[in-house]
Formats: sequence, C-alpha cells, structure tokens
Amino acid sequence: MLREGQIRIPSGCAISGIFSKEKKRISGSDIIRSIAVMHDRSNGLGGGFAGYGIYPEYKDYFALHIFYDDIESRQACERYLDRHFDIINLSKIPTRRISAIKNEPLIWRYFVLPLPTKLAASQLDQKEFMVRCVIKINTKIDGAYVFSSGKNMGVFKAVGYPEEVGEFYKLDEYLGHCWIAHGRYPTNTPGWWGGAHPFSMLDFAVVHNGEISSYDANRRHIEMFGYKCMLLTDTEVITYIFDYLSRKAGLSLTEISNIIAAPFWSDIDRLPPAEKERMTYLRNTFASLLVTGPFSILVGFEDGMMALGDRLKLRSMVVAEKGETFYAASEECAIRAIAPELDKIWAPEAGEPVIVTANAAKPII
Repeated sequence: MLREGQIRIPSGCAISGIFSKEKKRISGSDIIRSIAVMHDRSNGLGGGFAGYGIYPEYKDYFALHIFYDDIESRQACERYLDRHFDIINLSKIPTRRISAIKNEPLIWRYFVLPLPTKLAASQLDQKEFMVRCVIKINTKIDGAYVFSSGKNMGVFKAVGYPEEVGEFYKLDEYLGHCWIAHGRYPTNTPGWWGGAHPFSMLDFAVVHNGEISSYDANRRHIEMFGYKCMLLTDTEVITYIFDYLSRKAGLSLTEISNIIAAPFWSDIDRLPPAEKERMTYLRNTFASLLVTGPFSILVGFEDGMMALGDRLKLRSMVVAEKGETFYAASEECAIRAIAPELDKIWAPEAGEPVIVTANAAKPII
C-alpha cells in the first residue's frame, strides 16, 4: 500500500484567507483554525501566514522580516541596513519552541525608513528604494533573506504544517484585519524555509495552490525589470508580477487578473468594441506575463484581498461572506470551521477575480 509521501498529489496545497472590510482586527488563531482543517492537503514541508494591521504602533515604517543562516550573515546584513536606513526598532521575532519545527534559522525583524540622504541620492521614491534594497540583500549578502518588507504587515513561514507554523510564531497573540495562509505540498521544488508561502514584496503577499508551466517565460520577462527569482519555487514570480504591474505599470487589480489569467482570444472577440480594444492591448503588451497551468491564488494587500483561479478552473476555490467579513479557501470546510453560518458562499468562475477592499479605501479594482 502506498503511504503519504510516496505518491504525488497534484491538487495538494491549501490556501485560506479572512478579511474584515471594516478593518476590525481578527485574532491570528482564527486563520490557524481555518488552515488546520485542510491538514491533509499539506505534507509538512511548508506552511505560512501573512497578517495585515498587525503592527499599528509602527504602521508608518517598513517592517523587514529576515532569515539568517548564522551570526555572520546577520552582522553583514545589519551593517548594510545601518548604511541605508533609519532603524526605529529591531528584535528577534518571538517564537515558541515546539518539537515539530526544526533547524530554524535566525529570525529577526526591523522597523525602518530609508535615510533621507540615501533616498535623495538614489532619486527613487521610497517603495522603489525599498525594493532595490531587498533584492540587493537577497542576492548579494550570503545567508540573509528578506521574506517580508511591507508596512503594518508581516509574513511568517517555516518548514512544517501550517498549524505548527502558526503555533511556532505565536500568531494567536497577533491581531490583524486581513490574514492569508498556506499549507504546502511541494511537487517540483524542495521544502525549505525560504520556499514556504506566502511570498511577499512590499505590501503584496501571495499564497498559491498549483503549478506554473509558464514559469521560465514569466521569470525571464520580470527579471528584465530588476527582479531576481532565486527561491526555488514558481510562486515567487507571481508576487513580482503583481508588484510590477500595480506599482510600476499602474494597472488595476482587475487589469492584472486579465493579464495573468487572460481570457481566450475567442472570448475577447465577442466583447464590446471598447472592452475588446483594452483587453487586446493588455494581452499583446503583457503577453509574457500570462500565467499558464493550474492555479488558485489569494493576494493580500494594504486594504484588501483578491482571490483568483486559472482560466480553466483547474484548482478549487470557494469564497464567502458573513456580514462585513470576507472568506476564501481551497475548501468550504475551512470557512465553516470559523464561520458556520454564512450570508453567501460561492465558487468563482474560471479566471474570475474576486476583489474585496476596505469600506473606507480608495477604489483600486
């Protein structure tokens, strides 16, 4: 009889998300309970979470979460940070010892702002300066990896089942208005701390269930704009695509979804003239950023969440609402575990983005 770990489960991986449109702060224990229901979709080789609104006392500062291999890499990275940033606070990220989480790296966080002199000399805006510094650390400082870099948010990930990872990072002690979570079942890449989901750049964080057959084409294109894909998993490129198309190309989330999960040409041909023209422009201009292969993703950002599946609907996704709270998950049971009574629940169509934003947020859809 074949046992767990001896067979490939192509539909494996679990994703779950909670978002309060009124930005009410929700305990991290809720997202842990939700993702734990889908335990069998993971195999213990990666789990992680992203929480938004978790650092209100430092909401105006970039929060860097960094893995270090050893003290030497931490010292080298901190010398770099001292030269480029005003460090408001630094500390180890609090963890609790549990037997399931082993071989952890050094895990530190820093609340920072670019030094005014460095920022002025760079002739960049704050976000671009931040992105370039993150990429510099991850590619040039051996043994250092920045895995979270947004404001008032943070990523927490490790090798283990997601409920174990949540316990390890004490997420039950955090409050946030938006949470996304991932349980990993790697099929083509190794299970290691850096390769666990979510992947993040600035305020975007992505969790993903599936396989990206277009990875090489997507990677080659996005790396022309200064990004570096080096974390041994295909999901990393999706995060950089979102950052590039939103922050640099100035596109809306709906337009981004129409690039990475683009409609078929036969469907575009049937659109009204103005919509057909716009969709044709997006498909032609950003053809190399079409993401092919089976996927469902959740994207967290500063004021909301987006759920999106591939254009053939090859991976499961369920979304729901209860009052002002939005839920999304690979399976309905993960939602019912924390919200048994729902006002509305549905499965989005293939390639259909479901975008929710805070009630007071400016429209970005």
